[in-house]
Amino acid sequence: MVYLTRRETFNAAHRVYNNAWSEEKNKEMFGKCANKNWHGHNYQLFVTIKGKPDPDTGFIMDAKKLSDVIKREIVERFDHMNLNMDTPYFTDQQPSTENFCVVIWALIEPFITGGVLHCIRLQETENIYAEYYGEQ
Repeated sequence: MVYLTRRETFNAAHRVYNNAWSEEKNKEMFGKCANKNWHGHNYQLFVTIKGKPDPDTGFIMDAKKLSDVIKREIVERFDHMNLNMDTPYFTDQQPSTENFCVVIWALIEPFITGGVLHCIRLQETENIYAEYYGEQ
């Protein structure tokens, strides 16, 4: 089995906040992420597919086509957006990096050809990232 990873970048803002909690509890749990004026990230998205290389091309999937899928389904949809306000994906769940990985998987997976989607890795900061392998 061979693994191919493509990296793309985008920027987005969000607020991690539970409306059922007090301002104090939100601040205690989420810190700066609960800022009422939002905050943003320069996300790095790593999409890994796995499979056997095609004998004619040597590719699991053409990396340019994989890039096109990521740009169309993720970057164009989320770049410079407020995840809470500008997208329908986080109306009923926190826009955490963990939840965002699951959303990205669902959006990309139908367009993977030749191989199988293996992992979504979303890096939020230099020190924080989440990975999702499709398990529920």
